[in-house]
Amino acid sequence: METLRTPIGRTIAAGLTALVFAALTGVAFAGWMNHGAEIFLTYSASGLAWCL
Repeated sequence: METLRTPIGRTIAAGLTALVFAALTGVAFAGWMNHGAEIFLTYSASGLAWCL
């Protein structure tokens, strides 16, 4: 397997990594916005709300 030795290759790899990380963060935030209240109420019903 050939490694990325050129500056443009490293830049593209870093950009793609940042893009994937940003997408995963966005999906997690959207999920929390849609289901956050239910998650908190479930945890409070079982006594684990202080863990959030």
